[in-house]
Amino acid sequence: MTGAPLSFNQEFLLTFDKGDAEGALGERHILVDAWRLTGPVDATVLQQALDDVVARHDVLRTDVVADDDGGHQVVHPPCAARLSVRPLAGHDRDVAAETLLNDIDDEPITVREIPHLRAVLGRFDDNDAVLVLATHHVASDDWSMGLLVRDLAAYYTARLTGTPAALPPAQQYADFAEWQRRSGVATEQARDYWRRTLTGHGMTAVPTDRPLPPDRPDSYAAHRFVLDADLSARVREFARAMRCTPFMVLLAAHQMQLRDLTGRSDVMTPTFTAGRYLERFNDTVGPFFNLVPLLTELNGVRHLRDVVGRVRTTCFSAYSHDIPFGDIVAEAPGIAEAFADPWGAVVAFQVLQPPSFADNLVLGEAKATAIRDRRLSQRRSSSIPNGGSWALELLPSGLIGGSLKYNANTFDESTITGIADDFRNRLAVALT
Repeated sequence: MTGAPLSFNQEFLLTFDKGDAEGALGERHILVDAWRLTGPVDATVLQQALDDVVARHDVLRTDVVADDDGGHQVVHPPCAARLSVRPLAGHDRDVAAETLLNDIDDEPITVREIPHLRAVLGRFDDNDAVLVLATHHVASDDWSMGLLVRDLAAYYTARLTGTPAALPPAQQYADFAEWQRRSGVATEQARDYWRRTLTGHGMTAVPTDRPLPPDRPDSYAAHRFVLDADLSARVREFARAMRCTPFMVLLAAHQMQLRDLTGRSDVMTPTFTAGRYLERFNDTVGPFFNLVPLLTELNGVRHLRDVVGRVRTTCFSAYSHDIPFGDIVAEAPGIAEAFADPWGAVVAFQVLQPPSFADNLVLGEAKATAIRDRRLSQRRSSSIPNGGSWALELLPSGLIGGSLKYNANTFDESTITGIADDFRNRLAVALT
């Protein structure tokens, strides 16, 4: 659908455009996931299946173009995806697999590269390999990464067996943009909620070690950690006792930490929702993710149990009024001022929930298991348009893994590891 309008989220990404090197359309604003493959994998068939995926999802071949009317999309014809095959070695293959994932995460992808999808097949031997998929964020989100590998597995198996791929129909992302522009989701009731709730407040920025240099390219790093089995179990048990989600428990600890770091009692943290709104877009690849601010008043509250109660109320209210972030800012413009603070970083907080269909897949005779438990930190990683990002995940093992992404130009590594350690200690003390 060439000429289709931009979605509200694509329009939002354009507001963080800093050119080809940085920002939302920059070469480092990418998503990278990996799967361990057990069994034989034919690279030629894998290439064909990748090309099938590119043909299925127009957004992988779409340019986002700014113009005086708010911008539009330009869809290119189906084309071949870039697949590279690399030999892997090492005594600890799990470490070598994660190292490959980190290496790919450090390889830029310009937004001008069509399609916005790359794949790397790392081989230990004929029956042990690692599949890495990398996309530019302009064309995908976390849910979309799951769709891409699901579709790839289906097309690979179909190519081997000579049967049609067992996949549901997929609407195109341009259809979503058209629907969103035509129908919208920002009701007056939702607008009024955000106006009443957020006016007079702002995002809570984490104090940095030094101001953001105006003339230095962003340099993002990622600190990774894992909560031990006992603490991970206590988080889950406490969430069940409080009749809430682990996300709410973890967010409560994070917001208490922000209060102590900044001295502010009105703590506002951005998080992400799926942003798909209609079930018919569940099989559509694209940047659907939506930024939602969560404001919690913590004045006089000292115990995690009480904070969780307030966070739960905040989350239920915010999610029930979920509308595009641009519409929220229009009702409460002051919340965005912290993004321009040279001495602070707005850090988004999320607990990743990968879709179940993105794991334990079958590619012909090979089985694919998602690499979720990541332990290796990175001095240079993919970037985000502004600020930082907490990303926690409830791992299949029962552990809780964490990643804290930050701009190394503004934070010392020791500051970030200290924040992560303090977060872990707060949880341990509060849940003892």
